[in-house]
Amino acid sequence: MSHAPDLLRIATAGSVDDGKSTLVGRLLYDTKSVLVDQIDAVTKASVDRGLEGPDLSLLVDGLRAEREQGITIDVAYRYFATPARSFVLADTPGHVQYTRNTVSGASTAQLVILLVDARSGVVAQTRRHTAVMALLGVPQLVLAVNKIDLVDDQETAFAEISAEFGELTRSLGWSPEQVTAIPVSALHGDNVATRSKNTPYYDGPALIEHLETVPNVTDPRPVGLRFPVQYVIRPRTPEYPDYRGYAGQIAAGRVSVGDEVVILPSGVRSTIRQIDTADGELTTAHTGRSVTLLLDDDVDVSRGDLIAAVTDAPEPAQQFTATVCWLAEKPLRPGARLLLKHGTRTTQAIVGGLEVLFDEQSLALIDAPDTVELNQIGRIAIQTAEPIAADDYQVNRESGSFLLIDPQGGNTLGAGLVGDALANLHLSATPELV
Repeated sequence: MSHAPDLLRIATAGSVDDGKSTLVGRLLYDTKSVLVDQIDAVTKASVDRGLEGPDLSLLVDGLRAEREQGITIDVAYRYFATPARSFVLADTPGHVQYTRNTVSGASTAQLVILLVDARSGVVAQTRRHTAVMALLGVPQLVLAVNKIDLVDDQETAFAEISAEFGELTRSLGWSPEQVTAIPVSALHGDNVATRSKNTPYYDGPALIEHLETVPNVTDPRPVGLRFPVQYVIRPRTPEYPDYRGYAGQIAAGRVSVGDEVVILPSGVRSTIRQIDTADGELTTAHTGRSVTLLLDDDVDVSRGDLIAAVTDAPEPAQQFTATVCWLAEKPLRPGARLLLKHGTRTTQAIVGGLEVLFDEQSLALIDAPDTVELNQIGRIAIQTAEPIAADDYQVNRESGSFLLIDPQGGNTLGAGLVGDALANLHLSATPELV
């Protein structure tokens, strides 16, 4: 599935009780992606709760705590398909304290469905999630104005919410062509699989129709080969006495036999002699494919090195600026000593300084914060013990992202974007948080 050209990675986001789980359940139900016994179990559970029909949110709220509270508290990945396209969907939480889960779920998304309740419109969590999507560089947004059947003047409510959201997305750098607003009722299925007669004021596509036809954009700009070496294969058997292959997954670009490449951070050059897979040799391999590369030269390559195209290889650096979303209860402070994991390389790192903090509600920057707290986003300076061969995140999402890890417990503390992602947003500066 990861190699299918018609695969679209999507995610959901929105405030609590905006109907994300019901919408995801509806998508699964309408695309016939659930088994009959699952529908029967959901119907029985719904009847036990006193409901007249099946509560489709139960198809996705699998954790016991979620079912008891009627909320989503973890990222759940779902798979469904139509005749036109296959989908991987990350259903993310709505609570403020789970913004870190939203970051995780949307980090690889090519499209995010952002839900708002038609009765409430754009709220603080809507602005927060939209700002996060802008920083992550999500190419396409869908504003699903849910529960449209519960408002009296549907046309006016939809127009006002769409206009306010359009102003917000423009201020964060999206063009109108990248944002689509659709009035839906996830509970009744209006404008989910097919156009609804209940919304005559709307002449656009149904949600699934839009998902089937939206451009499949992977990265902001095409880049050459980025291949983090995961493992060096040396069988040293009678059959393969001199075999030396470098195994991993292509993070970006493509590779062909005969391509000239550079090994980073050493800077040594060589040529691709052979591309091996479990199914045999290839002449060309693309992004997402797990392969083993063999080189013409007997060069020193280790786990954590990056094999890159010579034409646009990133410059290894030990000092750089990054945008980080902090995921830990303990706040980030200047001078923190952490582990930084980029691709397959893990190295020691020191946070040199906290430069600015992003206030996603006022869309402003707060200079020189003392700390970066849980779920906050800031720009920091980092110094690493070993050179990191990374692209700017705005150039390539996969090769421009990293994790900050607790060196004692091994827990993930922060998700980082190489470069100043905040600079691409139309933000104002404010001296202090209000």
